[in-house]
Amino acid sequence: MTRHLTAGRRRDLTVLAVEAALLAAAVAVGAVLNHHDAGLHADAAPLYATWRPHFGWGTLPAVLLAGGVVARGPHLARRLPWPWLLAAGWLATVAWTLSLALVDGWRAGLTERLTVQAEYLHEVPRVRDLPTMLAGFTERILDFRPDSWSTHTAGHPPGALLVFVGLDRIGLGGGTAAALACILVGATVTVSVPLTLRALGDEPAARAVLPFLVLLPGAVWVGASADGIFAAVVAAGLALLARPGRWAPGVGGLLLGVALHLSYGLVLAGLLALTVLALRSAERIRALCTAGLGVAAVTAVFVGYGFWWLDGYHLVVRRYYQGWAADRPYAYWVWANLAALLLSTGPAAGPALARSLRPALAAARARIAPLTHGSTRTTAPADADAPIDAAAPTDVRTGPAVWLSLAAALTVAAADGSGLSKAEVERIWLPFAVWLLVAVARLPAGDRRWWLAGQGVTALAVNHLLWTVS
Repeated sequence: MTRHLTAGRRRDLTVLAVEAALLAAAVAVGAVLNHHDAGLHADAAPLYATWRPHFGWGTLPAVLLAGGVVARGPHLARRLPWPWLLAAGWLATVAWTLSLALVDGWRAGLTERLTVQAEYLHEVPRVRDLPTMLAGFTERILDFRPDSWSTHTAGHPPGALLVFVGLDRIGLGGGTAAALACILVGATVTVSVPLTLRALGDEPAARAVLPFLVLLPGAVWVGASADGIFAAVVAAGLALLARPGRWAPGVGGLLLGVALHLSYGLVLAGLLALTVLALRSAERIRALCTAGLGVAAVTAVFVGYGFWWLDGYHLVVRRYYQGWAADRPYAYWVWANLAALLLSTGPAAGPALARSLRPALAAARARIAPLTHGSTRTTAPADADAPIDAAAPTDVRTGPAVWLSLAAALTVAAADGSGLSKAEVERIWLPFAVWLLVAVARLPAGDRRWWLAGQGVTALAVNHLLWTVS
């Protein structure tokens, strides 16, 4: 057993070293390219940020909270009753995200974060009539026109703008309310992701993952950017898809339809949705049809008001290359994006994904072997779902945590290869990052506090060394 434990940890440390090398290369090459004015448009590449070491009112609370989650998080995750665990997880996530935002100060970290010209709030006063705005939305996507939308509004379907128009219409206008909404809603991923795993029959994995979601380094960007809301909507939709019953998949489909009209890139969340449906224990086809009707219903509403998703997508691709994307070199960002994602998911993601890949490959081989050897056996061996080595947790089988994290990895690969994600992915890929992190359920229980500490240190280092931009 000692040999297997050592081998497992050696593999984890090897992956960690690869992560460190990738990050160091991305920083070094980025610095050289910026020195030669290569058009990265990211002063602290691979992150869209500037180098500015600083402290703030949120520093002490963030450090104390990180220490508390590292010290007690795994224990409480195992012992607390389920409803209390979810409530505590959400509150801790809100506190963590808010503390990180306050490192930059109340005004710069919250009030003014979403009020710059590129953001959605810039457009809210210009929206007087919603049907008219929706009907003419695509006509204002391309740049260099008198009435062109600002960068973020043009780069997303109108659902994103509608979120902030809605807040304004109910009396929650302005930068502070918008930023707090991003934090409060974004923090619900700490509830939705464990709910999904539990609904799919893996409560031990759900409990193991929750502390890592609390200390998600990506919280640096959840507070405050609309992408935190996007991640929350996708996660809630997937959680409902996983639930048994007739109505839940339909509501989940509605939420995923909304997500599709929040960000064009969230079309890739379809792979996660299909994975959840495949992992359901029953009524997969009915759930798929019901969810599809939900997505179609939301799409029909937008079409009825004059916005067709595909028209917007094609125009956004043109707008994308009217701006910085035309300068940003794909040869750098295609791999440096992964370094930026690493800073959003934290160092635990790589070793955890590696541990997920091994049982997935073993299960695939077990299913392929009968075909290649002429056997009539079509199921995997009885121990195919067992942990790969003794370092793996004994209560986590090859199941939802493995398949969902690998599905998230495939969505990231597709987004990266598209060439439409050059920089800023530490924020843009948050809806996928939280699902990559479910792989941490494969990490040995005895090692999780060390990995949690790495997550917290990553977030604190990024937030205190850099001035991040939404």
